[in-house]
Amino acid sequence: MKVIVFDVPAEHSGALTILEDYYNKALNNSTDTEWIFVVGKPIFENTKKIKVLRFPWVKKSWLHRLYFDYFTAPKLVKKYAADEVLSLQNITIPRSKNVKQTVYLHQALPFVNYKFRLFENRKMWIYQNVIGRIIKKSIKDADAVIVQTKWMKEACIKETKESPKKFRVEPPILDIKVEETFTLTEKSKKNFFYPAGASYYKNHRIIIEACSKLKQLGVLDYSVIFTLKGDENKHITDLYNIVSKENLPVKFLGKITKKEVFEYYSKSILIFPSYIESSPLPLSEGIAHNSEIIASNCSFSLELLENYEKSSFFDWENSNDLVRHMKKYINKNLSYNI
Repeated sequence: MKVIVFDVPAEHSGALTILEDYYNKALNNSTDTEWIFVVGKPIFENTKKIKVLRFPWVKKSWLHRLYFDYFTAPKLVKKYAADEVLSLQNITIPRSKNVKQTVYLHQALPFVNYKFRLFENRKMWIYQNVIGRIIKKSIKDADAVIVQTKWMKEACIKETKESPKKFRVEPPILDIKVEETFTLTEKSKKNFFYPAGASYYKNHRIIIEACSKLKQLGVLDYSVIFTLKGDENKHITDLYNIVSKENLPVKFLGKITKKEVFEYYSKSILIFPSYIESSPLPLSEGIAHNSEIIASNCSFSLELLENYEKSSFFDWENSNDLVRHMKKYINKNLSYNI
């Protein structure tokens, strides 16, 4: 049997972790299955039963990606006479209907209640409305769909009217070594950590707004850590400028190692204000580190943190609500009447 696995977009964060998990599954697979991994920039070793094909040019632009998806990918399926396709990139491979296809769906944008307006964020609108239609069509075309959470399964069924039997829920594998867990101290309760990329829906803005309001109350005895440089895109640059102008206690560290991320879990309150996710790794990693977690009041966080006692939830659109949660750690005696 020959299985071809597609995941050209994966480069870092959760997407790369998923790709690595499936590569390791193939590596440890005891059957005589032959695996072909089609990737973008990541480097994986070829083995006796795994062949790795790299296409780094896919990341140059959307046009390159579209060309790959609609021309290169179908040719690869035919060239290697694949018996099965596993797409880790949310969509099926076109013109490959005679081959069994399983789609791993981890893009939540087309299935959330929040709808972006074109002039609010053009990129998010296109992804939600244009690419979202392609993703929903792929769900209908696929033989099976893997999702990470129950809420995603329910949302997909609602949007596509497909049979529940087509879907299976597979939470991401969390294979980490926890060296030090979180302890609430006078120092750690005044450190807030948010490990996230620069996408608009990651909602760094709400944290900046909360910090600005805390400053109005005269509260500056705390720190917020972002894993951003501050120049990733216009939105993040604007936030960086606000922090600089108002002299807010927010640090832009840039990209840090996984080990450093884990160290921050052990000495900081985890804030997670993102409102569009499938199954975000920081929440699972925070649980593993016994961290205090302040999360957005969304379907994915409510499901993942359902039985976790050290979690609290806030309205991701309301910075006043976030202030209330942050001040419980910074200064329990602080009166708050904004």
